Amino acid sequence: MELRLDVRELEPPVPLERILETLEELPSDDWLKVRHSREPYPLYSLLREMGFDWSTKWQNSECIILIWHTGSPPPDDSGRRL
Repeated sequence: MELRLDVRELEPPVPLERILETLEELPSDDWLKVRHSREPYPLYSLLREMGFDWSTKWQNSECIILIWHTGSPPPDDSGRRL
């Protein structure tokens, strides 16, 4: 199941904190779709350490990050598992 988090209007470091808090509770079969105003480079090494994979793309001036547990199939752009 896809969980959604919109952090576009938040000032640093709140977006990073919200993403990490949400991931702490993320069930193993679910994934997180984050809408961000910038690419959160510091997040990526933390995700790797925490056991998550991700994909990032820009869409309509927004950074869209899909985050899922390493070892689970990645979601596609429509919010389904590949």
